[in-house]
Amino acid sequence: MGRRVRQGARGSRRRLADVNEQDCRITTAIGALPYTAADPALAALTRSANHSKLWFGVAAVLAAGTRHTRRGALRGTLAITGASLLANGVLKPLVPRRRPAAELLPEYRSLDFPPTSSSFPSGHAASAAAFATAVAMESPKAATWVVPLALTVAYSRVHVGVHWTSDVATGVALGAGVALATRRWLPVRDIDEAAARPVAGAPSLPDGEGLVVMVNSRSGKAGVDPYDELVSALPRARVLRLEEHADLAEALTDAARRPGVRALGIAGGDGSVAAAARVAEDLDLPLAVVPAGTLNHFGRDVGVYDTQEAVDATGAGEAVAVDLGELRIHADAEGRQEPQRVVFVNTSAFGGYPEMVRLREKWQPRFRKWPSAVAALLVTLKRSRPIRVRLNGVERSVWMLFVGNGPYVPTGMVPSYRPRLDTGVLEVRYLRADRRFARARAFVALATGVLGHNRIYQESAMRSLDIELLDGPVEVAADGEVVGKGQRLRYRVADHPVPIYRRDEALWPHRATAR
Repeated sequence: MGRRVRQGARGSRRRLADVNEQDCRITTAIGALPYTAADPALAALTRSANHSKLWFGVAAVLAAGTRHTRRGALRGTLAITGASLLANGVLKPLVPRRRPAAELLPEYRSLDFPPTSSSFPSGHAASAAAFATAVAMESPKAATWVVPLALTVAYSRVHVGVHWTSDVATGVALGAGVALATRRWLPVRDIDEAAARPVAGAPSLPDGEGLVVMVNSRSGKAGVDPYDELVSALPRARVLRLEEHADLAEALTDAARRPGVRALGIAGGDGSVAAAARVAEDLDLPLAVVPAGTLNHFGRDVGVYDTQEAVDATGAGEAVAVDLGELRIHADAEGRQEPQRVVFVNTSAFGGYPEMVRLREKWQPRFRKWPSAVAALLVTLKRSRPIRVRLNGVERSVWMLFVGNGPYVPTGMVPSYRPRLDTGVLEVRYLRADRRFARARAFVALATGVLGHNRIYQESAMRSLDIELLDGPVEVAADGEVVGKGQRLRYRVADHPVPIYRRDEALWPHRATAR
């Protein structure tokens, strides 16, 4: 055995010697190239990538573009962080290697202040490959110029003589690997809209004829009001603005009962959409959604991203069936009092989840959704106390419980989006607090992206869920808002899906979103 080990060591040394020899040949060949205008350009480019300043600048440009480029910028920033940590913080101290000798390249090509750390691997190449791979995962269109730029940065490290070719190749492989690994924490949304079965008979409403739209100006960002845009885009619709202290459901119900109304419309956030969906279900009317909230999760899932898409869909009379989640909140465990009925289009939760939502929304404008969501979940876990519950007759102790209106992806992490809107089931996720070291295990599982493989995490699909809170009433959130407080919660899928206007992109290819 000792002999085999010695032979293996000698073989490894020979392979390393071969790599070093090949590196020297390539660097010598590059050093023999005549001077061109590319020399100062490559030197300037490689300096611009110091500390990833180039990539943060590119990320800022992408963040001002489409939703795909924005996600590419976010994923690229996360990938750079991981790649830089591994390359500069782990591998360089572990694998010391001399940088190419100055005499291998002409003096005019050398940097004024060459780096002195280990040559292996190239941190610049790792960051460039991490960012470019991440952008390509989200926006192939943007990748057509980001990838060549990244490859040029990687080559520039050899051209100016601060890295060997094998340093750069390893850095590229490392960076690409880190970018691909981000899918565990930040899943790639491979669909622009969730699937749902078409609804036959949704009325066509040219220019909004027969449509009444309520604009909730209290939703979304301050100063953003779609009222004038809707009046212009739907000249034959009745566009109303929700009064300051008016109840949205009551105002929309009153407006919908007027003669000639064939469909409802809502311009607001997810909470406003849920209230309008309940009215649409009660009155058996289709619903047009104009996303005008802060996050617009439902609008993204249904595939309506702006006013024009809602105008196109109502004009064409095209709609899909969307399930609604229904929650009845009982103030007492025995259900003696009349329950509060809540309809939700996305999610409902209790325990630490409402607090997590508040923290995520507080931090999201600065740190983006996924970093804010994970950080908020970790902070909430630290602060939360276990809640004893009885789930469909089975007693549990949980940190938090999440109910989705349909299955969400990814499993085992913070839910992101739904592949379908008409599954007819609820998705229930919760973190158990009755396992040994449950809190510590949850922290580790979240940090490493393996929560779905840990026994403290439970996930299942069901038609209905009966929850009894054994330690007294708790606050319950639905679609990101606290909607009530109760000791018994009964969830189910509403009997009748609501038709939601959505244009068939297959028939209007020019409306498809460019990635």
